[in-house]
Amino acid sequence: MWLAYIDESGDSGWQGTNTFALGCILIEASSWPGVFDDVLDFRRFLNVRFRVPVRGEIKVNHLLQNKGVFRKLKLSEQARFAIYRSCMRLQPKIGSKVFGIVIDKQEMLRRGRTENPRAVAWEYLIQRLKRFTTKGSTEVMVIHDEGYASEVRALARKWRRIGTAGSIFGLGSLSRPAQRVIDDPVSRKSHESYFLQFADLVAYAAYRHCYPPPPRIVQIVPQTMWLELGASCFTPVSGLKGGPPGIVLWP
Repeated sequence: MWLAYIDESGDSGWQGTNTFALGCILIEASSWPGVFDDVLDFRRFLNVRFRVPVRGEIKVNHLLQNKGVFRKLKLSEQARFAIYRSCMRLQPKIGSKVFGIVIDKQEMLRRGRTENPRAVAWEYLIQRLKRFTTKGSTEVMVIHDEGYASEVRALARKWRRIGTAGSIFGLGSLSRPAQRVIDDPVSRKSHESYFLQFADLVAYAAYRHCYPPPPRIVQIVPQTMWLELGASCFTPVSGLKGGPPGIVLWP
């Protein structure tokens, strides 16, 4: 069985950010205790190198805007870039599988699509989890950042029982129930989970890989940050339709 840690970047409203993104980190349940110990050692390293508290929350907004635990540390942009990059480079070392979903809300509107961007992103994500569990003959449990728990639960239940997906071969819709996505998704506070914090960084890196930041002397999250994932980037999610490796970009 695998544990899927999921967090989002951006907002799902039409008046906010231009995109909505999800980051997913898959950890094999049987290896979780050892992986957690490795992550704890990594956080101790960050404490020694950058004075980041071992239990301090590392979020994208905090790194970008020098907020949260970083406010008192007064780290340079170069140091915050190094912390972000270290978190991404850690993923192949702990054996995680990582992918992202990026929804372009403005393009949706231009095409006359008015679905809830959050619902669209989660449906694409659950589709990918379904394919992952089917090909690997395994199960997955979803753990996500708190907020919108009832909405996420309803989507997971729908896909576990009656999910459908468009055929890549143009044959209409195919029955794709996600029966190996077990139980209801579990919501947790991100400051209580290192893995949800990583998922937050992954979601934003996926967005920036598709939509590069404006030029500046020091980029905390450059377009190339996604490539730091290395072998942990789970490319099968984008294998059929192409696009950025490990990222589902829609529409």
